[in-house]
Amino acid sequence: MNVIQTAIPGVVIIEPRIFYDPRGYFFESYNHRDFSEKVANVEFVQDNQSCSSRGVMRGLHFQLPPHTQAKLVRCVEGAVLDVAVDIRKGSPTYGQHVAVELTAENHRQFFVPRGFAHGFAVLSERAVFQYKCDNYYAPAADAGISILDPDLGIDWRIPTAEAILSEKDTRHPLLKDFESPFTFTA
Repeated sequence: MNVIQTAIPGVVIIEPRIFYDPRGYFFESYNHRDFSEKVANVEFVQDNQSCSSRGVMRGLHFQLPPHTQAKLVRCVEGAVLDVAVDIRKGSPTYGQHVAVELTAENHRQFFVPRGFAHGFAVLSERAVFQYKCDNYYAPAADAGISILDPDLGIDWRIPTAEAILSEKDTRHPLLKDFESPFTFTA
């Protein structure tokens, strides 16, 4: 696998080695040993999958301590713009984000460490999205910041008027109104 560093340390894009032949292709989507050596020593315990239509925006979500989660995400059908926002107090990149297009064709994966808010916008007519999480989902710890916060400067490539949001996602606070429970450690 090829690991691409981003502007925020720890947030990485992963490109698998793909083997093509007349039958199609094969690639290893996850290998614990390689991931631990090249990205982070994380033990994933839960896999999730969502299916969404064009214009759906999910996020920006995270789990509050002690139920925080790191995520390894990918799009297995369609295309999404995936985003991680640094919400760790004291971080030199606090409030900054990394955005990457994940598609069924590019097979890229995106690693979002703990201490980041995560969300995506569906760019294709339909998208199937998979998440590997390193902690179990805890409904009482579910939290988020506004996916439409203008101060974040995220170009979602979906006009706001066309965005399809859950009621829950419309109630998340702006980053400036959010007291982060996450602390940056060097």
